[in-house]
Amino acid sequence: MLDNEGAAGERGTMTFDLPYHSPNQRIGLLGGSYDPPHAGHVHISREALKRFGLDQVWWLVSPGNPLKKHGPAPLVKRMAACRTLVRHPRIHVSDFEAQAGTRYTAQTLAALQKARPAAQFVWLMGADNLAQFDQWQDWRQIMKCVPIGVLARPGQRISARMSKAARMYDFARLDMRDSRVLGHQQPPAWCFVNVPMMDISSTHLRQKGAWTQ
Repeated sequence: MLDNEGAAGERGTMTFDLPYHSPNQRIGLLGGSYDPPHAGHVHISREALKRFGLDQVWWLVSPGNPLKKHGPAPLVKRMAACRTLVRHPRIHVSDFEAQAGTRYTAQTLAALQKARPAAQFVWLMGADNLAQFDQWQDWRQIMKCVPIGVLARPGQRISARMSKAARMYDFARLDMRDSRVLGHQQPPAWCFVNVPMMDISSTHLRQKGAWTQ
C-alpha cells in the first residue's frame, strides 16, 4: 500500500512503498529478520501500542542481520509469513530496508525520517537487544535520532539495565509511569517497561524444524 504522501517518498529517483499514516502519528518500528515471525512478535507489538501510546507499529523485515553469521530465509518468504500472521489494523509489515538499500539501523532511521518527516518514529527493542546495543553500528546516533522503547524479555532485565547504553544514557530514561509520552520526547529519550512476555523465539522454532529456508 502506498503511503499518503503522493506516490511515495524518494531516495534519488526511487519510490518507497510504505504503510499509510496521518501527519504526526507516533509509529513504533520493530526491526528484525523475522526468521520466522511468531506470536511473540505480535504480542510485543500489541504491548508497545498500549504501553508507549503508539498509533501504529511497523515491522521492518530486514534483508539480513549484520550481527548474524548465517543469512535468513528469502525475504519474500518472511514477508509473506509476517502478513499471514499479523491480523491487527495498526500493525503493518514493511520491507523498507530492502527498498532503501540500508543495512544498519542508523541508516534505516535516517532514510525513514527523510522520507517521512511528518511521522514521529519510536524505535522498539527487547531488553536483550539493549544489553548488546553498544555493539550496533552508530548506536549513539540511533539514541540521538529517535526515542527508544524497551520491552523486557524473560531473564534479560538485569543485564539490560546494567548495559553500557543504559548506564551512559541514564539521564535520558523516562520513568515507566510516563511511558505513554515517550513518542513526544526529544531524543535522546528511552523507556524500559516490564511486560508479560511469551517464551518463544525464532531460533527455537528453527531448531524444532518448524521453519525451513
